[in-house]
Amino acid sequence: MANDRELALTVLRASRWMIPLPQGLAELLAAEGALRRHDPGSWLQAEGDEAAGVMVLVQGAAELYGRASNQKDVCLAYLKSGAAWGQTPDFGGGPRLATVICAEPCLVLHLSDQTLRRIAHARPDVWQAVTGLLYLQLGVAMQWAADLLALGPRERIATRLLSMMQAGAPNDVFHLSQQSLAEMVGLTRKTVNLHLAALRDEGAVQLEYGRIRILDAARLQRAVTAQA
Repeated sequence: MANDRELALTVLRASRWMIPLPQGLAELLAAEGALRRHDPGSWLQAEGDEAAGVMVLVQGAAELYGRASNQKDVCLAYLKSGAAWGQTPDFGGGPRLATVICAEPCLVLHLSDQTLRRIAHARPDVWQAVTGLLYLQLGVAMQWAADLLALGPRERIATRLLSMMQAGAPNDVFHLSQQSLAEMVGLTRKTVNLHLAALRDEGAVQLEYGRIRILDAARLQRAVTAQA
């Protein structure tokens, strides 16, 4: 468990969520949160769940699903180590807005509302952290919407794959089906298959059963800028 705590702290310190926040918060969150391991296929949360709070993916990968107006559940995002999500009723939050399912074995830091309130007695600026996370989530959602409206099919695919990569991680692998990727970028599976095949032939990606491996991020980036 000590090694898990150390890993959680390392991941928190490097996360987009924590980097701009006051010093010491990452240490406190890593120490006070509940660390739990989850098997592939486990549900971390379901849309409509009443339990609130924040979760941080310390290790592994998960898929985030939302429900469309026609009641179809679609994959919206692929989450990797360092991803954080959630909210609290103390800032106008309510039931969970999305379903999150483990795509591979996961280690997750759970920060319940009760834990956040306890931390706030010593560090009231933890609420600044929660507000910052809400803003970060909103910014990501706005970027997804803009990409869907403004980018062509191959640009959308390349941009989303690039956004999922961990900084500085070569040979990044996503345990992600082409159907899930198609839902994430608003295209048919057939269209995604055609563009992934072209990216494979260019040496940007390697396609495996249920997995996509990034071989050359620079080639993916050129697939985006070439259409600009």
